[in-house]
Amino acid sequence: MERHGLTMGRVVGAALLLSVPTAALLVVLVAALKLNMMAAIIGWVVVVFLIGLLVRPYLASLSAVTSWARALAAGYDTTPPAIERERPVAEIVGAIAQLRRAWQARQRELAESARWNETLFDNLPDPLILLSEDRRIVRLNQAGLGVFGTASIGRDLAAVLRDPSVLEATDEVLAGASGREGEFTLPVPVERSFLVRVERLGSRAMDDTVAVLALHDLTAIKRMEQMRADFVANASHELRTPLATLLGFIETLRGPARDDADARERFLLIMQEQASRMARLINDLLSLSRIELNEHSKPRTATDLGRIVETATEALQPLARARGMTIVATVASEARIVVGEADELAQLVQNLLDNAVKYGRDGTPVEVSLGGAAGPLPPTVGNDLTPDTAVVLAVKDHGDGIGKEHLPRLTERFYRVDTARSRKMGGTGLGLAIVKHIVNRHRGALVVESVVGQGSTFAVYLPRPEIDDKAVLRPSP
Repeated sequence: MERHGLTMGRVVGAALLLSVPTAALLVVLVAALKLNMMAAIIGWVVVVFLIGLLVRPYLASLSAVTSWARALAAGYDTTPPAIERERPVAEIVGAIAQLRRAWQARQRELAESARWNETLFDNLPDPLILLSEDRRIVRLNQAGLGVFGTASIGRDLAAVLRDPSVLEATDEVLAGASGREGEFTLPVPVERSFLVRVERLGSRAMDDTVAVLALHDLTAIKRMEQMRADFVANASHELRTPLATLLGFIETLRGPARDDADARERFLLIMQEQASRMARLINDLLSLSRIELNEHSKPRTATDLGRIVETATEALQPLARARGMTIVATVASEARIVVGEADELAQLVQNLLDNAVKYGRDGTPVEVSLGGAAGPLPPTVGNDLTPDTAVVLAVKDHGDGIGKEHLPRLTERFYRVDTARSRKMGGTGLGLAIVKHIVNRHRGALVVESVVGQGSTFAVYLPRPEIDDKAVLRPSP
């Protein structure tokens, strides 16, 4: 009724406006005594009525077109009103419909462009951080979320990145300075080095973004530089003794023992042992360097650790039987699958079992267990793993045990509790260092418990696959 009344009011108003010339003519006729007042009034009313009948359809059509245009402006995709083609208003409807189609096509182009930009931003390999004027983190791409996590969005940059030089450079750029560049290191969970570049954008975005902080991962480059330095230092130190031994025996065989068959046989055997020791040392150094190079990259593959344990146990049984020992493995079916690289986990299990067989007493068992965490985790495991998300691999021997003063240094390179015994058994001093770095790469934890005279237990805590990750994790062959 309100709309109908509004339309009628417009019709009457338009009719009165259009009847003004007729009213003026009638007034002139009345003034010239050509027409009486009553006839003039009746004539004017008739003219107003006729004009109203003529303009009413056009005004109704214009009102419908106006409502349709307002609905389009409000974002509603409504159908155009039904207007007779012969009316001029139909041309207006056609023009608005054409404008709507052009606008919708442009909107689709803009939406597609926005989606493309979103995809490009999210899939850039380097972490990107978008910042507001008050240094608040507005958004992170996927690489950035992998470094800082979703909880960092909306927080001040200082809450997630505490490097003073980076914060100072960011404040300077936000204050109007030109772009800044520098380097910083994230110490946890695994040390990573980044080149950082801070740039202010040309204008404020709709989400309040005014600057971008781009990170470029330098970890692999830094690790390669350190790896080369460590390899040279370690190799030159550890290879000096066996090389000196080889050179000494070669010189003896070429001189005083040239014609001594017994001495030659004895010396060649020692030379073979020293050469084998150097080969094992170089292999372990290369293996350790390779693991350290990739330590910052978390594995994303589901691996059957239970099968690895069973295979390694079977392979080492002959070595254990030679000393009257047995390897007893217990694998829980619900804890077989972990997140990890199969080759590295096989090396981890091999090193732990090899140590247990070497340092266990003759005739004693080596106990291996793989299962879920029973009860609270040790404090040294950290907060990344919980009893529900952790799988525990434990290797226990019944040897002489390790003194408490040695436990903190067991995973150092070339650290040996008993140097003579370790070298006599063919150890390189790198086995537990390799284990430690494999555990670090897998975002796990290594816990060592030992009682002198009773033996030692090496427990490795590794993460289970998360439910949300099962679609992207691929079982190892």
